Amino acid sequence: MNKYFDIKDKVYDITEKYPETIDIFVANGFEQLGNEKMRKIMGKTISLEMACMTKKVNVELFTQKLIDAIESNRMSVDSALAAPNQNNGGDIKIEGVLPCPVRVPLLEGFNAWMDENKDKFDFKIDYELKSANLGVDWIKERIESDNEDSLSDLFMSAGFDLFFDKGLMGKFKARDIFEDITGLDKLNKDFDNEEIDLKDPQKQYSVIAVVPAVFMVNTEELGDRKMPKSWADLLKPEFENSVSLPMRDFDLFNAILLNIYKNYGEEGITNLGKTLLRSMHPAEMVKSHTKKTNSGIPTVTIMPYFFTKMVRNESPLKPVWPEDGAIISPIFLLAKKKTKDKTKPFVDFFFSKEVGEILSTNGKFPSTNPEVDNELFSTQKFMWLGWDYINNHDIGELIRKCEKIFHDAVKEE
Repeated sequence: MNKYFDIKDKVYDITEKYPETIDIFVANGFEQLGNEKMRKIMGKTISLEMACMTKKVNVELFTQKLIDAIESNRMSVDSALAAPNQNNGGDIKIEGVLPCPVRVPLLEGFNAWMDENKDKFDFKIDYELKSANLGVDWIKERIESDNEDSLSDLFMSAGFDLFFDKGLMGKFKARDIFEDITGLDKLNKDFDNEEIDLKDPQKQYSVIAVVPAVFMVNTEELGDRKMPKSWADLLKPEFENSVSLPMRDFDLFNAILLNIYKNYGEEGITNLGKTLLRSMHPAEMVKSHTKKTNSGIPTVTIMPYFFTKMVRNESPLKPVWPEDGAIISPIFLLAKKKTKDKTKPFVDFFFSKEVGEILSTNGKFPSTNPEVDNELFSTQKFMWLGWDYINNHDIGELIRKCEKIFHDAVKEE
């Protein structure tokens, strides 16, 4: 039993006391709970334990997701009361989004670190670190055209469009506004070897961790088709109209589009569009084999590596790490040059071994910190767009081009 609820408690009582859990239930196959009337009828008659049994959901993992939602909500409230506001006129500003599975422990660690070091700072700090599921539009809205002073001093987020689109951060990148001040000569061996190098050669951007995209194959739906082992396999005709893509996760979806385009051209994007069966939230993906829908059941779902750990051993869903590499969406950290003396301690915190272990262990977001053991096998490689490719292409325009090709292919299907 945890301090919030017992698995014997009725689902209705849990959702009434903690409304933030309703979205978690809905995303994990309990769509009826999104309807107030159905929630009262069904929720009052079934316990959390029984609900998990009926959906064949791992009760321990699902309980943890509910706890994370409750604590994330409480942290948001606490932070709003205790933490500086973004508009309080601080001498430096820090903003960004934190991956949902690790937001609570990261915020707790950050707030504790701030309390320990507050006497060392002779300047005022404003910070706002939201949950990744809220997206980055709120950051984009604050970027004023050609006004460097409108930028926060430190940014942390995934996002090719946010950081490389020439209409957004890209224009400031071109003006050499940012600097990699981590001071690291070598990154974690998983990201600093003969096959991959995440260090920015222009020494502007830093990467603290990555979100890998892997396959989850429904063996019951696979039939006589061979198990897909690579991105090339997935683009074959036999997987048309049978793949679920993470289109709601813009950062990861953009990374997939860009890497497929780089390696397989327009034809690859067209073939990817033809594979689309539907888009699901990753938490919904891991339960897709139990849900009969009008659009069918996906044979393959592409999801962040973290969500593969939610699948029970007896499930027909089997994780596959692509042989040609899990496509990665990097979690970037950007520091403005002119305030680097003030932001350096914060950069050191976010690049610390402690934060790296939270990202890697709690979230399965492999860390670039060289002291962290990401617990990966040598066969678990990554597919990375590459700095040369990024610096030699208009990434924002390329994303829009890929999106059009993709959606045109979907419409044809």
